Amino acid sequence: QVQLVESGGGLVQAGGSLRLSCAASGRTFSNYVMGWFRQAPGKEREFVAGVSWSASSTYYADSVKGRFTISRDNAKNTVYLQMNSLKPEDTAVYYCAARLRRSSSYYFTKEYEYDYWGQGTQVTVSS
Repeated sequence: QVQLVESGGGLVQAGGSLRLSCAASGRTFSNYVMGWFRQAPGKEREFVAGVSWSASSTYYADSVKGRFTISRDNAKNTVYLQMNSLKPEDTAVYYCAARLRRSSSYYFTKEYEYDYWGQGTQVTVSS
C-alpha cells in the first residue's frame, strides 16, 4: 500500500507559476512510476506528466509540453510538478498517481494503469 498526499495548489494569475508536490509513504518509492493527472469541472481526468522510477525518463501531454516539468526525489519520497506560464485552461484538480514497477516499461498515460492515487489539490488560474 502507498499513501500519496499532494500539496502546493492554489490561485494564480495567468502567466504565473506553481509547484505541486506529492509525498509518498508506505513502500519503496523508487519502485514506482509516478504520474500527474488533472480533472477540470465537467471533464474527464486526463494525463499530464509521468516520470520513470529512476527519474531518467519523463513524458508529457502535448497541452503542457514546454511549460510543465515533472521531477522526483527518491531520497525524499516526493514527486514534483513545476508549472510555468499557466493558462486559465490549466484550472483543475491535480492528482498524483503511482504504479508499481512490473517490467522495464515506464510510459503510462491511462488512469487504469496506476495503482494508487492521492486526494488531489486544486489549481485555479485566473485570466
